[in-house]
Order: sequence, then structure tokens, then C-alpha cells
Amino acid sequence: MMNHSELENINVTSFDAMPTPLQLHMRLPLSDHAAEVVEQGREALRRILERQDQRIFVVVGPCSIHDPVAGLDYARRLKALQEEVKDSMLLVMRVYFEKPRTTTGWKGYINDPFMDDSFRVDQGMEKARRFLLDVAELGLPAGTEALDPISPQYLGDLIAWTAIGARTTESQTHREMSSGLSTPVGFKNGTDGDIGIAINAILSASHPHSFLGINQDGNVAIVRTRGNQHGHVVLRGGDGRPNYDTVSVAMAEQALAKAKLPANIVVDCSHANSYKKPELQPLVMADVIGQIVNGCQSLVGLMIESHIHAGNQKIPQDLSELKYGCSVTDACVDWESTENMIRDAARRLRVFHAKV
Repeated sequence: MMNHSELENINVTSFDAMPTPLQLHMRLPLSDHAAEVVEQGREALRRILERQDQRIFVVVGPCSIHDPVAGLDYARRLKALQEEVKDSMLLVMRVYFEKPRTTTGWKGYINDPFMDDSFRVDQGMEKARRFLLDVAELGLPAGTEALDPISPQYLGDLIAWTAIGARTTESQTHREMSSGLSTPVGFKNGTDGDIGIAINAILSASHPHSFLGINQDGNVAIVRTRGNQHGHVVLRGGDGRPNYDTVSVAMAEQALAKAKLPANIVVDCSHANSYKKPELQPLVMADVIGQIVNGCQSLVGLMIESHIHAGNQKIPQDLSELKYGCSVTDACVDWESTENMIRDAARRLRVFHAKV
């Protein structure tokens, strides 16, 4: 008689236990202060998207978190800067834990927190939640990329803004997941620059969906959503070319209008918009701010890849050789450049707002 067990999981070597979302929430609970920071961040973002708040929002921070000590060092600096520019900008700390890889490479803090291919996802998820709690306790809202559809059950209560990346915007799984997320969601245009993919994603996510997922007890469940009404486009360039110029923005406005969607556009200053050269990010941001002060009403936000030190580094075998505060994924601008970019933009926006 045939052994039916030989028909499934042929290439699976093990199923290792994970704590349930509820267990992790109980182990690392959300304080009233942290909850207030998250909710106020979400509400401010919604008000910006609905034009009830004249500020822009800026999602700024490391390409990915790999060292929580350096990450919190960065967060403290960003919190102080937020107090300086809060009249014209809402700063949201970029806290990316999951990295989509074109082929192979480090998959991020959740998947491989020890950066040694041990893939202790159970510990990575706990470390990620602890880091988000620390950021919220500082008083900063956090933004992240939703890559794994299960992760939001573990971390979603600590996130104020969510991005869906260029590689996953076309994924029906991610569109369905976004329809149930509790945050505004920015959908990036495709890696080839196609904005239609992002617009279709916004439309799909705005409707109710039903799909397989897990609940807080870790049980497989049919997830039923009401739809997310705060989806928006993120222009990140594509096919090696920028798409933040006035013509590209105008074309994005027309495409959104044709789809009967609000004209809400965010520009990612990195990736193809800066030809993957971090030193060009300040020029991209200055150009976008110039469009805003010249009357463009559709540009509501920006993204910046920034860390304490400029550039990036490879992950060494001896992790003690890692340079503190320097990205191990995409290259970033340094903290001094970040301060200058944001302060200059805030100054120009204040002048503009004083005139209107």
C-alpha cells in the first residue's frame, strides 16, 4: 500500500514552532503611551491624505534595521528633529525588517536576526516587536514594508504607515492583505516604472476581501476585510529612470483621476529616482519640495533612505567588524545630510504656507 505521506512536504526539512501573535503581544504589551503615539501617527497621516492637514509626511530612516542599538540612536535623533519641523512635516521613522531579494541575500532582521543564516524567525519577530515598542515609547510613528502576510498579526498594532514594495504591488496576496491593514498604505509603482500596477492595487485594496490567514491565537482562519480607503501611490522610479519630475507627476495625477482615486502621491527619493546613488537623494527631495511650493497639490509625502553614516557595507563573517550605524542593504545618506534635507524643506514649506 502506498505511503501517502510521501506525497507532501517533500522538500520541507522541518516545521519549527512559532509563538502565536497573542503570546508575543502578552510578552511585549503595548503601553498606553505607545498606543497613543501609533494612533496619533495614523490619524495625522489620514488627515494629510484627506487634505485636513497641510503638512507633508516624510518616511525616513535606514534601508533596513540590523542593529537595534544604532536604530534607536537614529530614532532619538529623528525625534529631536521632528520637534523642530513639526509645523510643516510629520516625520515617520522607516523601520524595515523584511527585505525582498531579487535572487539571494540577507532577508532581514525578522528572518535572520543574528545575520548568520540561522533563521531564528521566532526570535527575530520578538526582537522586531521590542524595537517597534522602543520607537513608539520615544514618541515616533513607524512605517514599514509589509512583505510576509502573517507578520502584521504580530506587529500591526505598532505600525502607523505601510508600504507595499515594487516587487509585491502586483501580488493579489498583498493587495488582499492591504485591504485589512489598519494603516494608510503606499503602493509603489512596478520595477519597470508602470504606475498602473499601483493604481490597480489601490483599487483592489479599497474593496472587501476574504482570504486565508492566521488569527491572534495562531490558528488558520478565513480573514474577511472591509477594504482600506487610504491607499496611495509611491513613485520610486523604474527601469533605471526617475519618475518624480513634473511630467511624471502630472501623468500620475491623470491616471489617478481616470481611476476616480484621490490625487495622493508620495515620492521615494531613493531607488531609481536617485539612480541608486544616495548622494542624489537631497536633489530629488529639493525638486519635489519645489513642485509643492509652485502649487502642486498632489504631492503629500516623501521617502528617504538615511542612516547615521553614509553608504552601505557588506555583512562580514566576523560581525564585530560591522561599521556602526551604516546600512547593510541599500546605501543611505548620512545623518548630517538628512538634517540638512529636512530643515531646508521645512524652511521652504513655512515660507510657502505663510503666503497661502
